[in-house]
Amino acid sequence: MKKSDLMPSEFDHYFQRYINKLPNDLKLIAGFTSGKKNVIDFYNKIPTEKLEYRYQPEKWSIKEVLQHQIDTERMFLYRCFRIARKDNTPLAGFDQDTYIMPSEANKKSINKLLNEFQINRNNSITLLESLTENNLKFIGISNESPLSARAAAYIVLGHDLWHQKIIIERYL
Repeated sequence: MKKSDLMPSEFDHYFQRYINKLPNDLKLIAGFTSGKKNVIDFYNKIPTEKLEYRYQPEKWSIKEVLQHQIDTERMFLYRCFRIARKDNTPLAGFDQDTYIMPSEANKKSINKLLNEFQINRNNSITLLESLTENNLKFIGISNESPLSARAAAYIVLGHDLWHQKIIIERYL
């Protein structure tokens, strides 16, 4: 299964910004595996003095962005799992901003955050390996819009790239 197999009807138009960041021939599990290394390498190269930097007072720090990526992956892989198991219960959206402050990301070391990311990513890969291509094609409702299990997973990969670009452009 490749990203090019996704149909626009499998996800809300808002997520096109993330999907567009991915190459058409990207395979899901390979993307999660290579993406893990990419994210870890990217954050390990950021100078320590920049990790709590905010380019505007109301914006998140780099550590908070990483925590947001971890939290978003958790949310979207949970959605992927529920949809892949044919749970037809509409899934609620989540307000990303309410998750940051209680996460206390700036009190965590970058090593602790990256360890959390790596463990979470490994769990995501294990989940994806347990699902069939047919399971991943199932479509449910998330945040009042259609969402396929595979789209939920691909969104995570594009979301990571989206935030790396923002960090490069606005933080470094």
